Amino acid sequence: MGAKQHTELEAAPQLPAHGVEPAAHDLDLELAASADEKRDRDTGDEGNVLSAAEGNLKRGLGQRHLSMLALAGAIDGGFFLSLGGSISTGGPLGALLAYIFIGAVVCSVQFAVGEVSAFMPVTGSFVRHAEVLVDPACSFALGWNLVYGNWLSVPSEIVAICVLFQYWTDLNSSVFIVVFMLLTAAVAYSGIRVFGELEFGFALLKIALIVALILYGLITSLGGIKGVDRIGFRYWRSPGPFVPHIAEGAWGQFLGFWSVLIYSVFSFAGVESVAMAAAEVRSPRQAIPKAVRRVFVRVTLFYVLSVLVIGMIVPSDDPRIAEDAGTAATSPFLIAAQAAGNTVWPSIVNAVVITSAWSSGNQALLAGSRVLYGLAVKRHAPAVFLRTNRFGVPYVAVTTNVAFAALAFMSLSNTALTVFYWFLNIVGCGVLISWSAILINHLRLRAAFRVQRLDPAQLPWYNSWTVISSSASLALCSILLLTNGFVAFTKGNWSTSTFITAYIDLAVVGTLFVIWKLVRRTKFVRLQDIPLESMLEHIARTPEPPLEKSKGWVRFVSWLWD
Repeated sequence: MGAKQHTELEAAPQLPAHGVEPAAHDLDLELAASADEKRDRDTGDEGNVLSAAEGNLKRGLGQRHLSMLALAGAIDGGFFLSLGGSISTGGPLGALLAYIFIGAVVCSVQFAVGEVSAFMPVTGSFVRHAEVLVDPACSFALGWNLVYGNWLSVPSEIVAICVLFQYWTDLNSSVFIVVFMLLTAAVAYSGIRVFGELEFGFALLKIALIVALILYGLITSLGGIKGVDRIGFRYWRSPGPFVPHIAEGAWGQFLGFWSVLIYSVFSFAGVESVAMAAAEVRSPRQAIPKAVRRVFVRVTLFYVLSVLVIGMIVPSDDPRIAEDAGTAATSPFLIAAQAAGNTVWPSIVNAVVITSAWSSGNQALLAGSRVLYGLAVKRHAPAVFLRTNRFGVPYVAVTTNVAFAALAFMSLSNTALTVFYWFLNIVGCGVLISWSAILINHLRLRAAFRVQRLDPAQLPWYNSWTVISSSASLALCSILLLTNGFVAFTKGNWSTSTFITAYIDLAVVGTLFVIWKLVRRTKFVRLQDIPLESMLEHIARTPEPPLEKSKGWVRFVSWLWD
């Protein structure tokens, strides 16, 4: 892709005793020394907290963990259960085009966060980048928005697990809530390496099932199943490649495509988490770019192929794919399997989707706790969240997230569940806000290189075309943010709840930004004040050891990340 990777291996890396890599706070020491003198009056002399705290985290994630972590985060239960709704809304071609468009945006976002995170591998990723590249108030607003969203994401995944178990049993949901709260907490307190290995296994399960379902769908469509007629692209001709949505004719078909375009954004939610725990990754300047290059290709390929296959095996007017019961019963893959007389697939898919939901809950807890830790590093949150245990886990931040998982008990009451989902909807457009922030951070970084007359090829990872892709993707993300709730403005479809769900998160982030800016009197960071030279000097002084090669049985599946 025209990428240039700088590994700085000309000199042997100087490591501390016992082969441990340099402490994770080294980069923050550089930032503190070079930038805080200029910004102390704006940020409240936060350099000392920053430099002292970051080193408490452990670098326990390898490149394979990072790649599979991003894969597992981007492929959730909706991948297996709800893609049929996209076909029902936009038609097979409309849905396919929408996922290709958003796949291109995901590519831009991944490369943007990869370039910046390889340069500044700090906990909290783009939230912390915004503090250095844009404005401390921007970092505060983004950080607390993510923390709040992840506080709610963990219980929402546990609620999803309860619904999935209803496919097999009528056992009271409180049992599953308690069990998965304890399991999630056990993983969170055990250390980043345990988390990485578990997510690595979950990702392998998901990928194996995805490949199996895509192959099964293709074989079914091409008439490879005994007793099932060859379908081919029959459903592209009738009911047709596009489906009118809300309106009729060509305008209705466009609205169908645009609805799927907006929905598909949330399908890809999680790809931005690839660098969220950058301070806990070994050799981040090499591992993050490598993970980014692999992940966006695989995730996009899986989604695009799946939408293509679903559009071939299930007609867009099938009422079952428009439903979302939350279990394997409405999966378009399984509707096709049941038509062929297969009774085994539903239970297999339901089991893997349960692991997917648990995986998503684990990742939400990791992201929420690390962002909260990162906020505490910069005194945007109480210093108590900086405390870590002997495994390098910020246990106070983790405990806070685990406590919010108890909100899952609200699902036992219909009235309380309505309130719970209302809270969830408040951060409904958080994905687009995060993507926009990542793209703005990247454009600001590259603009700073231009203003300071430095060669951007000095970045640990550099791509000549990413300024163009980031600019175009930021424009599209802005349009999607503004049109996220367009249904409420169409004739006869006004809904106050739809409007609030679509736009209140923008108001929340804006309010947090204004409050912190007024309270702390922060200023926008000038491009010439971004400490690029000191960070480049730090990179030159601290070369990373080469990434470890896969050994044992792992090398047989290492093509997924290598």
